Amino acid sequence: MPKTFSDLGINTALQQSLAELNIAVPTEIQQKTIPLILNETKDVVALAKTGSGKTAAFGLPLLQKIDAQNTTIQAVILAPTRELGQQIHANLISFSAHSPEISIASICGGIPIKPQIERLKGATHIVVATPGRLVDLINRKAIDLKNVSYLVLDEADEMVTALKTDLESILAEIPKSRRTLLFTATMPGTIKQLVQNYMSKHVLHIEAEMETVGHQGIDHQFMVVEPIEKLEVLLHFLSAKEGERGIIFCKTKAAVNKLAKNLAINKFSSGALHGSLSQPIRDRIMGQFREGHIDILVATDLAARGLDVKEISYVINYHLPDTYETYVHRSGRTARAGAKGLAITILQQEEVFEIPEFEEELGIVFNEMKKPDAQSTEENNTLLWAKKIFKTKPNRTISAEFKEKISTVFHHLTKEELIDKILAHQLAKTTSIEPKAEAPTKKKKK
Repeated sequence: MPKTFSDLGINTALQQSLAELNIAVPTEIQQKTIPLILNETKDVVALAKTGSGKTAAFGLPLLQKIDAQNTTIQAVILAPTRELGQQIHANLISFSAHSPEISIASICGGIPIKPQIERLKGATHIVVATPGRLVDLINRKAIDLKNVSYLVLDEADEMVTALKTDLESILAEIPKSRRTLLFTATMPGTIKQLVQNYMSKHVLHIEAEMETVGHQGIDHQFMVVEPIEKLEVLLHFLSAKEGERGIIFCKTKAAVNKLAKNLAINKFSSGALHGSLSQPIRDRIMGQFREGHIDILVATDLAARGLDVKEISYVINYHLPDTYETYVHRSGRTARAGAKGLAITILQQEEVFEIPEFEEELGIVFNEMKKPDAQSTEENNTLLWAKKIFKTKPNRTISAEFKEKISTVFHHLTKEELIDKILAHQLAKTTSIEPKAEAPTKKKKK
C-alpha cells in the first residue's frame, strides 16, 4: 500500500497543511478511501473504527475536488452532534490552510440560526451540518443545495434516528446524481437498510482496521460489585488514576448529575455532560476537558458521541450499555491514534452473564478485575477525607477570639501529633468505634 499522501494523489497544498499538522503517514482507512473518492464515481460505504482517521479519509479528497471558482455549495457533510460537526469543521479548516479559496461553513444545532443564515449568503463550498438544523434551513429557504455533488454521512450508525426523520427532506433538495459517502464504526441492520434505500446499487464497500474492537490496544476489564459498593469502588479506581484523563458513561442524565456531584464532593477534577445542558455550558465543559483543565468527564452516550480527545487513558461503563454498538463507541474514546487504553465495566452479579455475549458478538476478551479489599477501600476513603480538608477554603467569618480558643486546645501538639490524633478520630468514626479520650497528664511533683 502507498505510504505517503502524495502516493494517494493528494495535491501539494493539502500536503503542506498535513506536514504542518505533523500528519505524515496515512492510516489504513485513508489509504483505502482517498484514491476511490478521487478517481472513482461510485458511492462508498466505509466501515472503520472510531479514531481511525475518517475525517481526513473523506475530507482531503473532497477539498481537492472542490471547484473554487464555483461559489455554490458542492459538498454536504452530516454529523450526529454539534460537537462532532464542529470538530470536522475545524479539521477541514486546518487541512485547507494553504487553500484559502475554499470556503467551509458549520451549520449545526444548539446555537442561534440567524448568523448561520447570514453566513450562507456568502460564497460557501462545503457545509458541515447536523440533520435537524439543515432541515430547518431548508424549510426557511435559507440554503441552496441544488449544486451539491457529494453527501457525506459521518458516524452514520450514531444518527440513524435523525436520518430516518430528516434524510428524505435533505435528499429532496440534492441532485440525484450526487455521490454519497457513508462512514460508520458499526454496521447494524438499520444502516444496511439505509444503504439499500438511499444509495446506488453499485456501492464500493471498504473495511479497515475492523478485525475486532479488542485489536485497538484496549484492555477490556469488568468488576463485580454490590450496589452499595459501586461509588466507593469507583472512587478507589479514580484515586489510583489521579492526573490521567478518562470518561465515565452513565445511562441517564439523572445518573450523570448524581455521580458528578459525588465526584465534586470528593474533590475530583470533573465535569458533567448530557443533552439537557445548554449548548454554552456543554461547550465550556468540553473545552475544559480538551484543554486538560478537568481530568474526568461524566457523560451520557448522546453527549459524548463524536468526542475526539487524545490521551484519554480509560473509559468506565458505570452502567452496562444496552447495545453492542454503544460499547464499541464508548470504548473507542480511549486508545486513539495507536495509543493504549483501558475500558472497565462495573457490574452487579446479575449482569455478569452478559459478558460472554459481548465477547462473542464483538470478538473481544474481558478480564475480571478484583474489587479492592475492605482495608484498601477504607484507606482510600480516609485519603479522600484528607484531600477534602486540604481543599476546604478557610471560614473568614469565624471570630478571632473563637479561633484563639481552638488554637489553645491544640497549641502544645506538634504537626505530627495533630495528624495522628485527627486521623485516629476519623478512622474510629468511619468504623463506628468511638476513639478513646486520653487521660489527662499528671503533673510531676517537684
